[in-house]
Amino acid sequence: MVNKVDMKIKLCHLYKKEMNIYGDTGNILALKWRMEQRDIKVELTTCGVDDKIPTDVDIIFSGGGQDSGQYKVQDDLIKKRKILQDFHKDGKVILAICGMYQLLGHRFITRQGDIEGVSIFDMETTAGPDRLIGNVVSESEYGNLVGFENHSGRTYLSDKTASLGKVTKGAGNNGEDKTEGAISLNTFGTYLHGPLLPKNPLLADEIITRALSRKYGSSVQLVQLNDSYANKAAAIARELPR
Repeated sequence: MVNKVDMKIKLCHLYKKEMNIYGDTGNILALKWRMEQRDIKVELTTCGVDDKIPTDVDIIFSGGGQDSGQYKVQDDLIKKRKILQDFHKDGKVILAICGMYQLLGHRFITRQGDIEGVSIFDMETTAGPDRLIGNVVSESEYGNLVGFENHSGRTYLSDKTASLGKVTKGAGNNGEDKTEGAISLNTFGTYLHGPLLPKNPLLADEIITRALSRKYGSSVQLVQLNDSYANKAAAIARELPR
């Protein structure tokens, strides 16, 4: 079980203003609430364009945005590429949704030109002819993840990159190979909005556990919370039409 004495996680919301159009702040709120319910202290910070990412962060989150938002952050993101790559290699936890998920790959090829990524995931994204929109269910190690996708990009993972899940409803990464999202070490990427974590408590706790284990030791185990409401919301979402 978690030793509650002096347990603290520093959580950074990257590009809160520029990449946050689908209610993805709810993921921050879910992580914060689930940690505070266990008496784990949370320090929340934000990091925008021209801001330095604090070196002592434990979890980095960044949400979705339109292509225009990606263009706004692309130059700054390249400046941050090395520290994000180092965080990934060091096992710090990163969660990226939709637009920022795409930019964790090598590049996003749009009709206006390429948007360079940070190459944490071995993948590329290409703009498609139409948008992939609707409810998604994805089988994963962290339960049947539910969410809502709305993206024109088609993301293709290399053979070396593991998907976060396999879609049973929805398009997922590209509408072709049934993959959804990606995972590498403690970095997670996904197209699932909604927001993602309030309806997927197993994944939320996995993120918290990995951050605590990296910081305090591999024996960290979380106290179980009552997730009846979250599970009911997920069950309803799984039955919604595409």
